[in-house]
Amino acid sequence: MTKKEITRNIGLNVKPPNDTCADINCPFHGKLPVRGQTINGIVMSDKQQGTITVKKEFMHYVKKFERYEKRTALYSAHSPPCLQIKTGDTVRIAECRPLSKTISFVAIENIKTE
Repeated sequence: MTKKEITRNIGLNVKPPNDTCADINCPFHGKLPVRGQTINGIVMSDKQQGTITVKKEFMHYVKKFERYEKRTALYSAHSPPCLQIKTGDTVRIAECRPLSKTISFVAIENIKTE
């Protein structure tokens, strides 16, 4: 079996992982469709089983003071085992259907930081 037969095209311009997994909620090897927004961020925690916490920093304009302030947002995302994501990695997450009460995103790419 070749790599193309194993992995599924998710419709985004990302490189599929080299490893395989049997996770049903993996966008590449399972049946989970991705749609909506994609977000880049840093993994703050990987202590939950199959879940990561991703932090995104952005600038928000305050009209009253005519200045920008730095804000952060935390997202809970499902982490497929084939991507091997650890704390401190830069990742790309994509929106999917709700997997639990707080998880509506899935990791689709591990952007290596060197």
